Parts: sequence; structure tokens; C-alpha cells
Amino acid sequence: MTGFKKTLLASSVMLLSGQTFAAAFQLAEQSVSGLGRAYAGEASVADDASVVARNPALMSQFKGSKVSVAAMYVKPDVSLLGTSTNNGLSPSVLDSDSIAPSAIVPAAFYTTDLGNDWYVGVGSYSQFGLATEFAADYAPGQLAGETEIVTINTKLSVAYQLNDALTVALGLNHVYADAKILRTFGASPTAIPTATEAVNLEGDDHAYGWDVGFSYQLDKHNRFGVHYRSETDVRFEGEFSNQLPAGAPFYGTQDQALPGFVELTLPAIAEVSGSHQIDKQTALHYSVVWTGWSSFKTLAAQVEGRGTVFSKDENFSNSLRYAVGGDYQYSEHLKLRAGIAYDESPADQHHMSISIPDTDRTWFSFGSEYQLTAKSSVDIGVSILRGKTQNFVESDNLGQQWGFESKGHATVIGVQYNMHF
Repeated sequence: MTGFKKTLLASSVMLLSGQTFAAAFQLAEQSVSGLGRAYAGEASVADDASVVARNPALMSQFKGSKVSVAAMYVKPDVSLLGTSTNNGLSPSVLDSDSIAPSAIVPAAFYTTDLGNDWYVGVGSYSQFGLATEFAADYAPGQLAGETEIVTINTKLSVAYQLNDALTVALGLNHVYADAKILRTFGASPTAIPTATEAVNLEGDDHAYGWDVGFSYQLDKHNRFGVHYRSETDVRFEGEFSNQLPAGAPFYGTQDQALPGFVELTLPAIAEVSGSHQIDKQTALHYSVVWTGWSSFKTLAAQVEGRGTVFSKDENFSNSLRYAVGGDYQYSEHLKLRAGIAYDESPADQHHMSISIPDTDRTWFSFGSEYQLTAKSSVDIGVSILRGKTQNFVESDNLGQQWGFESKGHATVIGVQYNMHF
């Protein structure tokens, strides 16, 4: 495979890593009760059945059975402003108002008390995923196009209450991951049309991981929680093709599909949380979440019959997320929530990409829970995410340089129904 074709495939796979391995694509949206607190205290707060996702040891706080069903609407606002080019085109051709489509993130959970201090729970939700879309005739098409990754996590958890204070839990996670990448050739000094498909890469995989959680009840007003989720190795198996002409100088596939795969590692995640009942109405919660992005060191793509077509060292760092929030029991039926969080980006400043430029972000959140009946309630939550402005230059496979200023914000709105029986 020629160097030119290698770099085209490499570019597409690198942008997949940008989708998967950045804080922006580690979804926190597993519950709406947590959304209202900016997900502060998720390993120590026992609100509803969604504890299966963030610390199943908290199932010991429930008697009987609980069901929670949630839907969260995520509306990103990621815009680009062109700042420079080296090929004579106006930087204004890089401007784009929004490159990330909206999405609905669902979640569902069930927990039950088995008796004799044993508890079990199941859940279905997403831990990673997002997408970017550019027009087919976007000038730096080799850097943009369409990128999508979707993960569905199905989990079974078992918890055992060792004594009045300590509960331990184990969980098994099945992850289905699906990825799609489309890239066009973009503007160039060649005769190849801008919208010519340069990369079409699709694949999926089923993978497994595990997690462990601990809940410690210091007294009736104070609880601490710890949760650890393992790394998950994903091997996207699928097909690669393009519309570039076969033979010199581009050695394209002319729409011929070639089997291949990309191996990635979804990072380990650890959370430490505390929850404190200040008085009858007010509770304080906080969390520190560590994500082991440093497990992602090298990205490699394989095509059948051609071996390794691309290998690239990355420089991602472990990241931290800090959150603090609270609950206020306004009345017998209404609980109010609020929280703030700071989410670090693991991305190296030398590896920024318009696939979605990652950045540190701050969460401002508020929400409420309304008790419908003695056995049912509904949660509503809203989070506003504000990201830092980034400036960077990215080069395509023809040596063209494109300068950008990116701004990334988002709004998340969710609703959740809970039932106890």
C-alpha cells in the first residue's frame, strides 16, 4: 500500500480515536437524578435504580424492587471559525455553525432485594459515544466528513451487605460498539472532485468488562462510595473502501470493500464520592472521577492481506472530573437539586482535530424530583456545559494546513420515571 493510501486510512482511524478517546465522548448521562446535581456523589447517593451504573453497592439501600427509565436529550453546540490556510483559499471556507448533531441517550434499570442481604440489578445505558457531521463539499474534507460511534452497555450486578455499614458489589458489562467514518477528498490542487469519497470505514464489536463497588455507611447521615470500572478492549471489524481511482498515484479501491479491523481500549474509570445529610431538608454530595485515558498509547489499523497499514503514537493523559452538588427537600412531594462540575480534557494540544475539538468544560446543573404517588416519582434535570475556546492548525494528507478557532458548548435535558414495588 502506498504512503498516500496509508495516510488516508490513518486519517480516518485517527478521527475515530478522537471520537472515542476524549472526555467529550465519555458519557456521564446514565440518570436524570444525577444530571440535576452535575453527577456529584454518584457513587454514594442512593436515589433510584440507576445506582446500577455508577455503584451497584448502593442497591443495599433499597428494599423490594425498583425500576427507573430515563431519556436525556443532548444538544451540542460546537462551532468552527477559520483562521488560516496555506493554499490560497479564504479562511472563511472553514466556518461552520455546528458540527455535532443532537442525540437522545436512553437508560433503563431494575434492582431487587433477594433477601438474606443479597441484591441484584440489571441496566442498559451508554458509556461512550457521540458524532460529527460536515457537508460533503467541506474544503478540508480529509479532516472532517461524518464520524459516529455508538456504545450500548448491558450490565448485571450483584451486591452483598456484609454488615450494617459495608456493602460490596460486582458487575459484568457487555458492550456493543458500532463505528462509522466517512471522509471526502476535499479541496486540493488535483482534478479529483471535492466530494469524492476518500474513506468509508464501518465496523462493530461485542466486548466484555467488569466493575466493583463499595458503599460504607458511616452513620445514618454520612455515606461514602467507591466504584471502579475496568478497561474494555474493542476490536471494530468491518470494511474499508473509497472512490479514489485504482493505480498510481492514489491506489484507491474504486468502491471495492476490503475487510479490516481497528483495536481500541475504552479506558478504566474510578470514582470516589461522599454524601452528607446536613439537616432534614439539605444534603451535600461530591465526587472525584478518574479516567485512565493513558491506556491509549498507540493506534493501529489492519487491512486483510496488507497487514498494518497505520501505526501512530498518541499522547493522551489520565483525566479528572470534580463535582459538588446538593439536594433540598422543598416540600413533602418536591425535592430540588443543583450542582457544578469541572471536566478535564485528556487530549494533547498537539493532537487537536475538527472531528470534535476536545476541551476542558464546566457543568452548571439543576433539577427536581416530584413524588407522584407513594411508590412512583419523576425526575427532571438540565445541565449547561461551557467549554474553553481552542486555536489550532491541522494538516491533511496533501500537506495543506487549515487553521481553526473552535468553541464547544452543550445543553443536556432529561426526564426519568421511577417506580418502587
